[in-house]
Amino acid sequence: MADINYRALSMNRKELLNLRKKMKVLTALLAAAGIVGGSAVYYQSALADGSSTTPGSTSDPIVSKSYVDQKIAEALGSGGSSGGAAKLEVVTVPLGKKIIVQDGGELIVRSGKAIAYSTDANGLSDMTDGLDIAPGKAVATNHLILFPRGGRGVEADPNQKNGLIVLVRGSYQLQ
Repeated sequence: MADINYRALSMNRKELLNLRKKMKVLTALLAAAGIVGGSAVYYQSALADGSSTTPGSTSDPIVSKSYVDQKIAEALGSGGSSGGAAKLEVVTVPLGKKIIVQDGGELIVRSGKAIAYSTDANGLSDMTDGLDIAPGKAVATNHLILFPRGGRGVEADPNQKNGLIVLVRGSYQLQ
């Protein structure tokens, strides 16, 4: 076994402090190099994906709120059956007549006593109460009635003297 001269290996305090400072600087440089290298790799992978764009460029334009609102209104308007949401129309249904509402139409009885009408056994959808109204049954006033299929409607109760006043959204016919 070789004899080790510990005296030759020993350093004085000043040299030891100097060596520690150099080690701290070296450690800091290595850490900084790792951060810079890692950032470069990440940046290159982001560019390779093509997902990095500059705000305001043609690929990522900056738009105003009014432009976005206009585009949303156009998109919502084009989804309807006739280029937009139909408005409610006030219709007077004379006594002895029926109003037949087409597929997807809506109706609200505003005045008078209404009776549900259907050519088959299926009724009307009362959206206010969440009920199905069978043909021949009373339709409540101020309730939103949905007509899932055509051939259905309402008529004035024959026991009253006047007709009905209803609000209708969608196509309808008076019969």
